[in-house]
Amino acid sequence: MRKKPRTSRKIARKEYLKVAKKRKVSYQERRKAIGKQLKYLKKNLGNIEDLIQAGASLENLSKRQKNCLETIKKVYEQQQSMWENKTQSVPQRIVSLTQPHIRPIVRGKAGKPIEFGAKLSVSCVDNYVFLDKISLENFNESCHLKEQVEKYKETFGYYPESVHVDKIYRTRENRNWCKERGIRISGPKLGRPPKNVSEEEKKQAHSDECFRNAIEGKFGQAKRRFSLNLVMTKLPETSITSIAITFLVVNLSKLLRQFLSLFLSLFTNNRTGELIKLPFINFDYTLNNFCVLKLIDLSENSWSKVA
Repeated sequence: MRKKPRTSRKIARKEYLKVAKKRKVSYQERRKAIGKQLKYLKKNLGNIEDLIQAGASLENLSKRQKNCLETIKKVYEQQQSMWENKTQSVPQRIVSLTQPHIRPIVRGKAGKPIEFGAKLSVSCVDNYVFLDKISLENFNESCHLKEQVEKYKETFGYYPESVHVDKIYRTRENRNWCKERGIRISGPKLGRPPKNVSEEEKKQAHSDECFRNAIEGKFGQAKRRFSLNLVMTKLPETSITSIAITFLVVNLSKLLRQFLSLFLSLFTNNRTGELIKLPFINFDYTLNNFCVLKLIDLSENSWSKVA
């Protein structure tokens, strides 16, 4: 090739900035700008196909460059289809060239109406977290309540006494399924709320809502202390593995606290609450409230850290 094909990169950049810098863009302006960008992209992809037919090869490209080229072709097909059909959605929509497996998930939160990343379905039993379902595709979590309860039965041998769930799980089908198995599901009943509510029902509803906060706190703990919100992996397999390991460490941290609490109770005076001083044991407290036990080897007069 003696002359590089024209890409119109600078012209396409100027056309993009004309619309991107505006505070408010009308539907017609956005549609016209997208149409122009699609034409530039079609021209460049056509140049690549012409070079391949003329004898060029993609063997010199790295694996990452080949995957990126294939992703760009898929993005062009999806955007062209939406532009022609005047729609805003398409199945398996790609929103990232480096992570084509990520899908937009509409959450409706203030400031962040749409989120990107893996979607989790998590249950909490005795402050231990069970990662029931993790998917990079968007799914309706209410359809997996039965599966989660059945997993609970397989693990512990019986159905739970009560299930504390969010509003999206409280469908008529899930309520009837839980009622048949004698499981109490939290939240108000379907239909018009009653005029008179007893004090016991109010107390029970408040208790259920407070109990459900445990699972919300686990998400906050995983993000704040165990970097769940800092997953930097790119591949789908590594992202899922990183998230699963995070919840594993959360459970190990809970188990460690229980072990240390049980261990300290063996050497604590029940009346005064002070530690019993023994000649061969010394307790050292760190800033994270974790106890480090040190044993004295009287024969060699040396210290060895045990836990």
